[in-house]
Amino acid sequence: MKNRKFEFIPVNEPLFDGRELEYLTQCIQSGWVSSEGSFVQQFEQELSARTTRRFGISVSSGTAALEVAVAALGLENGDEVILPTHTIISCVSALIRRNVKPVLVDTDLATWNMDVGKVESAITSRTRAIMVVHTFGLPVDMDPIIELAKKYSLMIIEDAAQATGLTYKGRPCGSFGNISTFSFYPNKHITTGEGGMILCDDPLLAKRSRSYRNLCFQESKRFVHEELGWNYRMSNLHAALGMAQLETLPEHLQQKRSNGLYYKELLVGTPGLILPPNDKPYSNNYFWVFGILLGKELDVSAVTAMAKLKERGIGTRPFFWPMHEQPVFQRMNLFNNESYPVAELFGRRGFYIPSGLTLTRQQQQRIVETLVELLRIN
Repeated sequence: MKNRKFEFIPVNEPLFDGRELEYLTQCIQSGWVSSEGSFVQQFEQELSARTTRRFGISVSSGTAALEVAVAALGLENGDEVILPTHTIISCVSALIRRNVKPVLVDTDLATWNMDVGKVESAITSRTRAIMVVHTFGLPVDMDPIIELAKKYSLMIIEDAAQATGLTYKGRPCGSFGNISTFSFYPNKHITTGEGGMILCDDPLLAKRSRSYRNLCFQESKRFVHEELGWNYRMSNLHAALGMAQLETLPEHLQQKRSNGLYYKELLVGTPGLILPPNDKPYSNNYFWVFGILLGKELDVSAVTAMAKLKERGIGTRPFFWPMHEQPVFQRMNLFNNESYPVAELFGRRGFYIPSGLTLTRQQQQRIVETLVELLRIN
């Protein structure tokens, strides 16, 4: 069986079925390919309008968006920010680089998001903000977070990298934070290749964000710097892709949801598998990716399952490894003796299968048949 050749199905393949080529051609023909091009401003205005925000500040990546957001909020040494341990390392590194203490909470198995019921007990006199991270295609339950933020006078940092176009109780994800961030990596709902965005309603936050992404140049004395910033600007080429992708976002979201529901239909009842959560009263699940948790009764690890699927020509990607178990943070003596059982289960027993917009029903059937066969063997 190992010698048999299979057509490879990648874990994600972006879909460019709109005006991407047309807009890129306009950039090249006009000569405006840098961050000074018109598509940058158009993209900022269009995404902020769709998200009901006043200001959009484009940047070079989702990580850059988080770095700039934390700096723009003025978080500093001694401050604490509560966030999930099951997340991308960018969320924690943006805090640590400003000497801000990350305070972690576990994952909720019912939502695959941060356990909002554990947030209040993590609040101290030093807590300045809650960082919400929408994951997998289902938004975080925001009402309890908003109530806590009001009760304790906290800011909300909203990482909506995996939630472009999603809504919570009819309100767009990305509209809840004092400052919100997006990523446009190729596996996101819209992609610019690499890129990100910061959204907010506060003109001062917007001004500070624009300054930090642009090396803190000053208007009157360009090369005289009062603060240190970054060159995190987005190019006109990337923004052109973003504009085209925004135009097809509604159709792409429906395709994601359709693919996810079809996977669930094929896999429901499979012994030992924990499937993504169903819709919640506050939001539908749009299955940014289709994740799978292997139950403890299965005598196979996520690493082994992914390796066997790769042998059969099926791409996979592991879930995030918990922040409290990251070697780099352990060497910093962070999160000593902390344990978050659900996030640890996700890190060890979770992975996602091909979830791109180009997937066909035939490919999904092959993926499921292969997965079920491998689990039966083990």
